[in-house]
Amino acid sequence: MAQETEGVGTWRQFSDTVLPRIVKAGYNTIQLMAVQEHPYYGSFGYHVSSFFAPSSRFGPPEDLMALIDAAHGHGLAVIMDLVHSHAVSNTVEGLGQFDGTEYQYFHAGPRGHHHAWDSRCFDYAKPAVVHFLLSNCRYWLDAFRVDGFRFDGITSMLYTHHGLERAFTGYDDYFNASVDEDALAYLALANELIHRLRPDAITIAEDISGMPGLALPVDAGGVGFDYRFAMGVPDYWIRLTKDTPDEQWPMGHLWHELTNRRHEEKTISYTESHDQALVGDQTLMFRMAGGAMYQHMTLDDPDIGVARAMALHKMIRLATLATAGSGYLNFMGNEFGHPEWIDFPREGNGWSYRYARRQWSLVDDPGLKYQLLARFDGAMLRLIEAADLLSTSDLMPLWEHDGDEVLAFVRGGYVFAFNFHAERSFTDYAIPSPSGSFRLALNTDDHRFGGHGRLLPDQVYHALKDPNNSWGTRLSLYLPTRTGIVLAPIFSK
Repeated sequence: MAQETEGVGTWRQFSDTVLPRIVKAGYNTIQLMAVQEHPYYGSFGYHVSSFFAPSSRFGPPEDLMALIDAAHGHGLAVIMDLVHSHAVSNTVEGLGQFDGTEYQYFHAGPRGHHHAWDSRCFDYAKPAVVHFLLSNCRYWLDAFRVDGFRFDGITSMLYTHHGLERAFTGYDDYFNASVDEDALAYLALANELIHRLRPDAITIAEDISGMPGLALPVDAGGVGFDYRFAMGVPDYWIRLTKDTPDEQWPMGHLWHELTNRRHEEKTISYTESHDQALVGDQTLMFRMAGGAMYQHMTLDDPDIGVARAMALHKMIRLATLATAGSGYLNFMGNEFGHPEWIDFPREGNGWSYRYARRQWSLVDDPGLKYQLLARFDGAMLRLIEAADLLSTSDLMPLWEHDGDEVLAFVRGGYVFAFNFHAERSFTDYAIPSPSGSFRLALNTDDHRFGGHGRLLPDQVYHALKDPNNSWGTRLSLYLPTRTGIVLAPIFSK
């Protein structure tokens, strides 16, 4: 669905048309979903039938190999979704009743059936299952030269209740009789195998429960993943934009949600992924702008609703990336505010492919505003990468004020300040800061990004002495409405 034409895209189309866009956009890693063969296209590849086969609907295996080689040629790493949390129930294809029984690879009885996903649950205590899944890890590394895996749905693996209807509010929820210790042991073995075969491989845990230690080394008592997803961050942005008026966004709570992680474990933050774009939900841009996106996205249209959505779209992304633990994820097209949701052909939509695609022509059109959001996304990525901010852990709050809707923090010597207020711009706004001088390095209100141009490019700011705060110095800033700024430290030679 990465292609624009309505229909099922191919590995070759992706190589030819999408890879160059990823390189141009400034990302350095691709996460490929739905690689393993699955009978139902609309399952997003989660109901796997053939664990050792790339999906034939996208073309022959050699074309996937060529895609990965082409990505490597561009300097991109390729990780794939690995679905070892369950398997499709089908018996004509797949492992269902492979030997005539229900329990060759799966638990016998009700425990072998995932009632919420309509799929089969592996019995990780069986050596044959562990050997099967470990060899599957090696197969994709050896045969296709992937650079690692995002292990899908491991919350379902970790607990016998699969994490369904559980809040996980305390450590008692993580360490009790509901933990599937066999599954936990398998995940540790998988990470050990992957990293022995490929020390440079990337493994990512997709877990909504917050199980401690997933992204710690095995010899430190962890499970061995390199990263875990910060899955609470996108959920929080959705709740804010959906349920809370702009003027009531709580800055302290926002800071907590953006930074709420165990700092000894590496995390990957994101504002939205495919989960937030599916039918039944909406992307952030579409939720904020609504139907106005169909009529008011031309450059000469001053629509207020679209202006609000674009301003917040940039600020939300900048705040998420700047506070991310060790990585940042984007779903294709969301960087430029793709206007519509994702849907696969099904009976409910007349088996249409209309929404199973990405409309790249929108960002290519010089007369539309989508290019402005894409331009900002690229500038944001280049700044964070040039400053190597994701490798620093010295993220510290400077100021938060709910009434003013202002949030400021420092990371790697760079000062980030956000005014989320819908109506109030602030002149000479004082925030505690490190000492020294700073240059305006990025500003969401820049004309180049569809803003109002209320700040001077490359403006220089000098920290003033201020004994009234713990930093001993402060910055005096002009903070326009709905604007985020990044101040780079100026180092004397």
